[in-house]
Amino acid sequence: MNILIPVNENDADEAQIVQVNEAKFWAFIELDERQQPTVNFYETYQEITDEINTVVVKDPNDYVWPFLEQYIQVLVAPMQRSIDDILEAYMFKELHDISF
Repeated sequence: MNILIPVNENDADEAQIVQVNEAKFWAFIELDERQQPTVNFYETYQEITDEINTVVVKDPNDYVWPFLEQYIQVLVAPMQRSIDDILEAYMFKELHDISF
């Protein structure tokens, strides 16, 4: 499972989710079968060559059409801001799905 999150910096411990148009980096998180995350950062999401399964955004009104057009699931983190908090909420299915 591969998750993409727009963030403000490229440090997994310090990065916070931001609006898509404010993203300085994109955290690309690979979860293996044991749910062990591997986090890599990219300046643009177009640089990522692996499949993106899910994008997590900060706001349901964020510009997510490019992801929806590619049939990528879009989830909203209503209160979570750090990567760890978002991943925990993802695993417990606490994020809101806005995919059509």
